[in-house]
Amino acid sequence: MAPTPRISDWTDALEGLIAGEDERLVATAQELSQEPLLCPIPDELHPAVQEALANSGIDSLYSHQADAWESVMKRGHTIVTTGTASGKSLCFNLPALHVLSSDTRARALYLYPTKALAQDQARALTELRVPALRHAIYDGDTPQGERAAIRKRSNLVLTNPDMLHVGILPHHDRWGDFLANLALVIVDEAHVYRGVFGSHVANVLRRLRRLARAYGTTPRFVLTSATIANPVQLANELTGVEFNLVDRDGAPRGEREIVMCNPPLLDERTGRRASSLSEAAALFADLVEAGVRTICFARSRRAAELIYQFAKRRLDDPALAGRIAPYRAGYTPTQRREIESRLSEGELIGVVATSALELGIDIGHLDAAISVTFPGTVASLRQQWGRAGRRRRGLAMYVAGDDALDQFFCRHPEEFLDRPVEAAILDHSSDMIYMNHLMAAAYEGPLDPSDREVLGDFEPYADRLVAAGELRKRGDRYAPRHAGFPAAQVSLRSASIDSFTIVDGVAGELLGFVEAERAFSTVHPGAVYLHLGEPYEVQELDLANRRALVVPAPGDYYTQPKIETETFIEEERERREALGVELSFGIVSVTQEVVAYQRKRLADHEVIDLNTLDLPEQNFVTQALWYELGEDRVGDLDLHALLGALHAAEHSQIAVLPLIAMCDRWDIGGLSTNYHHQTGRPTIFIYDGHPGGVGITKRGFDEFERLVRDASRLIAECPCESGCPSCVQSPKCGNLNEPLAKAGSLDLMRGMLDGGR
Repeated sequence: MAPTPRISDWTDALEGLIAGEDERLVATAQELSQEPLLCPIPDELHPAVQEALANSGIDSLYSHQADAWESVMKRGHTIVTTGTASGKSLCFNLPALHVLSSDTRARALYLYPTKALAQDQARALTELRVPALRHAIYDGDTPQGERAAIRKRSNLVLTNPDMLHVGILPHHDRWGDFLANLALVIVDEAHVYRGVFGSHVANVLRRLRRLARAYGTTPRFVLTSATIANPVQLANELTGVEFNLVDRDGAPRGEREIVMCNPPLLDERTGRRASSLSEAAALFADLVEAGVRTICFARSRRAAELIYQFAKRRLDDPALAGRIAPYRAGYTPTQRREIESRLSEGELIGVVATSALELGIDIGHLDAAISVTFPGTVASLRQQWGRAGRRRRGLAMYVAGDDALDQFFCRHPEEFLDRPVEAAILDHSSDMIYMNHLMAAAYEGPLDPSDREVLGDFEPYADRLVAAGELRKRGDRYAPRHAGFPAAQVSLRSASIDSFTIVDGVAGELLGFVEAERAFSTVHPGAVYLHLGEPYEVQELDLANRRALVVPAPGDYYTQPKIETETFIEEERERREALGVELSFGIVSVTQEVVAYQRKRLADHEVIDLNTLDLPEQNFVTQALWYELGEDRVGDLDLHALLGALHAAEHSQIAVLPLIAMCDRWDIGGLSTNYHHQTGRPTIFIYDGHPGGVGITKRGFDEFERLVRDASRLIAECPCESGCPSCVQSPKCGNLNEPLAKAGSLDLMRGMLDGGR
C-alpha cells in the first residue's frame, strides 16, 4: 500500500486537508473494499446451534469461520488471525456451543483481557439463545453470593486471566467438576498477551493445563488474534502446545481512506511543532460538527483528557459538546459502562479514548478513527483504524507527534504505510515471573517430576526457591514452606499488586485509581491529574493509606517529573564486540527516585518553575543491554559534551528500538553516564522498563548494528540545529532532556558505524 495523490470526497469537514491544500498533509492512501468469501454452515453442527444461527439471521459462514470449525473439530488447538471486525467470535462460539449442546457434562472457559470484553461477549451469547447454554461471568465484580451457583451450574464461564490466576486456580477444589469436564479454553485478543502481561498469562495458562491434567482432562485451546507476524509462535509460547493456523480472512471490508498528518513546523531552528494534541482536537471537533461518528485514540490517559478538553472548547454548540466524552482506564466500571452504552446507542457522536477501547467491544458503527501519534506497533495502529468503516466507507487518520519515531515516519511515509505488522514478544521463563508462578503452582499442588511436561525444566528454579526459604523439598516433590497465598502477591499487569485511590478532597468522591509503580510520577504532591477532562492538583500523596487527595486546578499548566536513575549490573549473560564497542546483555537492577517536577504552560510548553520532592526510591530488576566506549570512541570531549552526546545517543536508540521489537518507547528505559562504577568507562544502558524484563532489549542486543544505524539515520535526517523532540529529545526523559548534544551523538554513532566495519 503506497501513498497516492488521490483527492478524497470523504467529507467537507476535511476537504482542504485531504485535497492537499493544507501543509499538515503528509500522504494519503486507499485500502480497497473486499467482498465476503462465504461457506455453508457445517451439516454436522448441532441442530440446536444451527437453529440459533438461523434465528439470528446467519445462514452462511465467512471462510475463516468455516476453516476454524474444521481445524478445531478435526485437528485440535487452533489460532485464528484475521482483521478487525471480521467475526472471529463465531470461530470459537460454533465449536464451543456444539460441544456443550452435544455433551451435557462438557465445560468451556472463555478468557478476555478486560471485563468489558467479557460482558460484551456474554450479551452476544445471550442473544443466540442456544438451549443447552448456561453461561455466566465470573470476575472480581461477581457477587460472592452468586459464585457457588456459577461454579455448580454454568457450563460456560467467561472470565479474565487475573481472576483465573487468583480466584479460580488456587481454589481448584471448588472447581473440580468444571476442570474434570473442561473441553475448550478460548483465549480472545491473544495479541494483547505480550510483554510482561503476556509472560504472566503464559504461566497462568500452563498452571491451568497442569490442574486440568490432574483432574483427568486435556482441553483444546482456541486463540484469536489481530494480525501479527508470529501467530503460531505466540500461541505456542502462551500455552506450551502446538497450534494450527487459520488466517484466510473471508470477511467483507469497506473501502478506507488513510490520511497522514503532521502538525505545522513553528520554529525551524529548534524543530518545534504545533501540538499534536491540539491538532487532533481540531480535526476531531471538525468531524463531530460534520456529523461524522468518530473515535480518537490517544497514547496516554493525560493525552486523552487533554484532547477531549481542547475539542470541547472548540465546539460552539453546548448540546454537541455534550455528545463527546473521554474514555480510559482508571474510571470506575460504572463510568466506563455508561460511556460504552451511550456510544453504542448513538447518543455520543465522538469519543477520545486510550487503548482501552482498541479491542473488540461493540460500540456501534463508527465512520472515522484518528490515531494521535504512533501507538507503538503497527498491529495496534491497524486495530485502532479497524474500529471505523467496518461495513461502509471509513476514514483512518494518523496525527504525528513531535517525537523521533513519528517524525521518522513523516519523512518516510512509505515505510509507515507499507510497514508489516510486528512479532509479539513474551518470555514466560523470565526468572522473576517464572518463579512467582512456580510458587503459585506449588500452592495448587506439590510440584513433582511429571510437571516437566507442562512447566518445563522447573527443578533448578524450584531449588533456588528452596534456598530462599520459599519452598521445601521432600524427595522429588516441592511444596510451599509458608501458609500464605502466593498468587495474591503476583500482579499480572503491573510491577506491584496494589494501587492508589484518587479522591476529590473537596467533594470526597472517588475519582479513579493509579498503579502503585506509576503513583510517584503521576500523582506526586503538586502534580496535575486530569479526570473526565477536568484538571486537579494533588494536594497530598498518602503513602500509608495508598491515597492521593486532589482539588480542582486552574488548568493552564501541566507537570512533568524529574527522575534520578541508577543501574547496577547483577549478571552479564552475553558479551560481544560490536561496532568497535564492548556490548553486553544481562540482568540489572534499576533504582529510581522522583526528586522534583516542572510546571509547564499548556499554551507554549514553557517552564514556569521547578519544585523539589521527597519521595522514597523504587527499585526493580530487569533485562538490559549496555555498551562501553573506550577512549578511541569518545575522543577529547569535555565532560558536558560527552554527557550530552551519550544522552542523545541513548534517546535516539530507545526511539528506534520499537522498529525492531514489538513495544513502544514507554516500555523501555535508559541511562547514560560518563563513568559507570562497574564498567569503569563511559557506558550507555538500555533496559526493559518492567520488572524481570521480557526480551525487548535482547532483540536490541541481537540487532545492535541495525539499532545504531537507524538511530544515526534518524538524527542525521532531522533539520533542526541542535536537537529537538523529533530526534534526540524524549517525552519520558526523567532528566528533563538535559544535557543533550545532537552533533556529538551523531559523531559518536557515525564513528561506531565506520569503525565497526
